[in-house]
Amino acid sequence: STMKRRQTTDSPHSSTDLSEGKEKLRLKQEVGLISGVSLIAGTMIGSGIFMSPEWVLYHMGSPASSLLIWAACGVLAMFGALSYAELGTIIKESGGEYIYILRIFGSFPAFLFAYTSVILVRPASLAAVCLSFAEYAVAPFYPGCSSPQVVIKCTAAACILLLTIINCLNVRLTTSIMNIFTAAKLLALLVIVVGGLVLLAKGQTQNFQNAFQNTTPGVGAVGVAFYQGLWSYDGWNNLNYVTEELKKPEVTLPRAVMIAIPLVTCLYLLVNVSYLAAMTPSELLSSGAVAVTWGDKVLGSWAWLISLSVALSTFGSSNGTFFSGGRVCYIAAREGHMPDILSMAHVRCLTPSPALLFTSAMSLIMIISGTFTSIVNFFSFVAWLFYGMTISGLLYLKIKKPELPRSYKVPIIIPIIVLMAAVYLVFAPIIDQPQMEILYIVLFIFSGVILYFPLVRFKWHPRFLQRLTLHLQLFLEVAPTTREAN
Repeated sequence: STMKRRQTTDSPHSSTDLSEGKEKLRLKQEVGLISGVSLIAGTMIGSGIFMSPEWVLYHMGSPASSLLIWAACGVLAMFGALSYAELGTIIKESGGEYIYILRIFGSFPAFLFAYTSVILVRPASLAAVCLSFAEYAVAPFYPGCSSPQVVIKCTAAACILLLTIINCLNVRLTTSIMNIFTAAKLLALLVIVVGGLVLLAKGQTQNFQNAFQNTTPGVGAVGVAFYQGLWSYDGWNNLNYVTEELKKPEVTLPRAVMIAIPLVTCLYLLVNVSYLAAMTPSELLSSGAVAVTWGDKVLGSWAWLISLSVALSTFGSSNGTFFSGGRVCYIAAREGHMPDILSMAHVRCLTPSPALLFTSAMSLIMIISGTFTSIVNFFSFVAWLFYGMTISGLLYLKIKKPELPRSYKVPIIIPIIVLMAAVYLVFAPIIDQPQMEILYIVLFIFSGVILYFPLVRFKWHPRFLQRLTLHLQLFLEVAPTTREAN
């Protein structure tokens, strides 16, 4: 009974069904292995590796302990992604955590996740990455001084609007841009890695002597350092949001995970070593933009390449975040947890344009008042709360329903480790440094109860909403989609 699914629904294959004599609208299977690797790696490598190293070092206190945090974050992301890969081969539907929570635990917790994710978490994540893009993009125009906030926020808003247009036009265009920007950002990270190796070869190893000195003890400090490090790894689960758009998902999903995450982890560790080879810990901590400071020290007159690379990197990451975030909104609406208009796709472009437009609007609101660090800590708390719930669902299926068909199995110890880490990341900062903001977040999550019972449980739909849906459907040129039960 926990695995009930709706009878009518959405598969990404051909657009006609002759037996019914009518046309069916579906999303296409456009994402192959290379695009899958690009979606994971391209979303993970965003603003984090260029902005988070100083905060990880700040909370941990020493170079060696900060490197251990970066390595542990990579292992945790890998374990989480492998666990999600098994879930993706059992429940072959798009939507990530939302669809897994819905199929395993039922409607109410899935609605709370969708409500929190669509209204707050995904738009906040996109806003944070776009603000990072804007900071690096406008920095060359204000040499020697900080950029005006109004310019940064306007640039971030322009970035979101451009991404909206691209994602609404064509899935293949979106994935092509993702592939190009992923290649560009990998090249940029390789420049930093090679520069660091040259410095080490020249004997600049003084920052790695007594590397554990000044390490900060305490579970809270480690938890917050993990938040900042894991922000740089966020995106490890992105392929699960577009499972229905994958070519051969049972093969592509595990393979893409096994290629992308170890690659990104190795690069992150080498980039951090390069930063520490070029800068003392105090210089790194005082740097507002670590990568730019590294470029000034190592590349000299070519330092502008780093600003350009970071801008390209964060734009590519924004594209991946937007691509997957819009799918959560679309799938939740298709299951009846969001307004019907958000479950529709454009009749010619075959993209979930209403869901993408809604995600864009919420992100623009976030940009008005958001700051990078506050958004990261808030995002990480909520994300790991629901990651933990999803992983516990996998453990339930492995123990109670081992007969379910799956093409890939992860050893049970791996999801157990991820679940323990999720519990630690949720509770350690609360116990060590309780903050009112976390209480506000929890209250917001449970405020979804007010909407769930009248709108979802009892299906009360005001007539004006039905009329509004019809007008929007005509204006946006969208229609309901279908899928086949799998």
